[in-house]
Amino acid sequence: MPSSTRSPNRSIRERLGRGARQLARLGLWWLACLLASALPSVATTPRATTVVAETLRQRIEAIDAGTELGIEGERLQARRSLAKLYALNEYRPYWDATRLQSLLEVLEDVADDGLRPADYHFETLRRLSGQSPRTALDQVQLDLLASDAFALVLYHLYFGKVDPVSLDANWNFDARVIRETDAVRFVHDAIRGNRIRGSAALARPDHWMYAAGREALAQYRAIAALGGWPTIPEGPVLRCGMSDPRVALLRRRLAMSGDLSATGATESPANLEVFDRGLEKALAHAQRRHRLMVDGRLGKSTLRTLNVPVEQRIAQLRVNLERGRQVLHEIRDDDLVVVDVAGFEVHYVRARKRIWQARAVIGQPYRKTPIFKASIDEIVLNPTWTVPPGILAKDILPSLRKGDRRVLERKNLKVLDRSGKALDPAAIDFSAYTVRNFPFMLRQDPGPANALGVVKINFPNPHLVYLHDTPSKSLFNETERAFSSGCIRTERPLELAELLLADPAKWNRAALDAAVASGETRTVRMSQPVPILIIYWTADRDDDGSIVFKPDPYGRDVRELAALDEPFRAGKRPRL
Repeated sequence: MPSSTRSPNRSIRERLGRGARQLARLGLWWLACLLASALPSVATTPRATTVVAETLRQRIEAIDAGTELGIEGERLQARRSLAKLYALNEYRPYWDATRLQSLLEVLEDVADDGLRPADYHFETLRRLSGQSPRTALDQVQLDLLASDAFALVLYHLYFGKVDPVSLDANWNFDARVIRETDAVRFVHDAIRGNRIRGSAALARPDHWMYAAGREALAQYRAIAALGGWPTIPEGPVLRCGMSDPRVALLRRRLAMSGDLSATGATESPANLEVFDRGLEKALAHAQRRHRLMVDGRLGKSTLRTLNVPVEQRIAQLRVNLERGRQVLHEIRDDDLVVVDVAGFEVHYVRARKRIWQARAVIGQPYRKTPIFKASIDEIVLNPTWTVPPGILAKDILPSLRKGDRRVLERKNLKVLDRSGKALDPAAIDFSAYTVRNFPFMLRQDPGPANALGVVKINFPNPHLVYLHDTPSKSLFNETERAFSSGCIRTERPLELAELLLADPAKWNRAALDAAVASGETRTVRMSQPVPILIIYWTADRDDDGSIVFKPDPYGRDVRELAALDEPFRAGKRPRL
């Protein structure tokens, strides 16, 4: 307690008021509002001197001293925060029956976030909250367990459960920063103000993609509760006009996933075994949702995809909700470019809406496109292409060391010294060099056959990755487009360049076409850099609201799902 003559209530009010003003200055307006709204309840609550409070103080002091305190076999995770939380509340208990019921509802609800209620002491809390009467120790243990669960679930909804750096060393997305004192006050005010559910909603990403993922997960869990969808046996390709017993199973399968209703098709026609036009439309809708070739026929690839168990789709949704908690706070109202690696697409996003999108070619599985963020700062028209170290080591230098100089001719490469002077390849003994001591540059001149096409979009990064055009445009017609050496080949890149430059008077499409036609290499610096997020979504939402499932070209889902289901570790993020 303060030693001044001011009342304890006034002192608490002043401290919380200062905290609210600090939060507002930091831009954390929503935390500031919650803090300010809690002032009356704090100011009017007398200090407790009960046996429960003293028992609680002793337990908190033990935790603060480093004692590993377990309750009913449950390990407390938020030990650092608990000490500060209960000190802020003058060691009074927080949780009455009403608040506990709200907490249990939140913990049950986070299953739709792809999190596991069992990670937050759910069953133990439910059992203990139903027991009566309780000793002082029972009350304290229940209170500590509830506070630990609430702090932990807010942390996971806000930051994500899995530390992304532990899975990907290239991860450089902004960590969501909040001071520990502010976080503790937020938890304190949420409990005291009985805003348990509202605080959980505030902690979630405020983005339509995340809301769509939660809704889809609830729908697919409901399908699983019914026993899942039927498995369609193998057989000949099914197409419109055919009659086959498997058609009835196909119809049921598409009805359960909503593809029939999405297209307005009749779910129960006169003959369930006849493949009619409505079923063809529904199957085409399912093919689009799963990023398959859309032909309205049940061939091998479509059959294999439709027979993926609903449990696997649930796991896919859970993993992508976790990715959403890690990165969706990056998607604000400003313009940005999003490279969807698993979807083989590039999007231009404005005010959180896709205003432009195109197909993309990404890195092969053994030359993966890295997942990271950067800022686009320049556009190069009619670029030259200098062979990067990775391609030099794997694709070109081995042939040169064996004396095969025709690789240079095949790829239209010139050999230059470090000053840019052209050299005669016949006069160079390439067998004397490795990648480490290779003193030359291998470069392609601009032109139709240049590996970068007619435009290159730069964003400085340590991976030497960029967006670019390509002469191999037929690859955009492939369903799964993992063919590059790590960079992102982009369909219709001049349209993207026009959006990025955002200067219709000087750099409209006609001006860009004229600059390309000149054949001259020209670098255009952007007046305002545009953020680019290279991300990995294997579940998403289409523009029509349908849930989309994509391939997992780099096999990331299994590893990330395993991490999501492991015990929590903070990693390099703020600790509880």
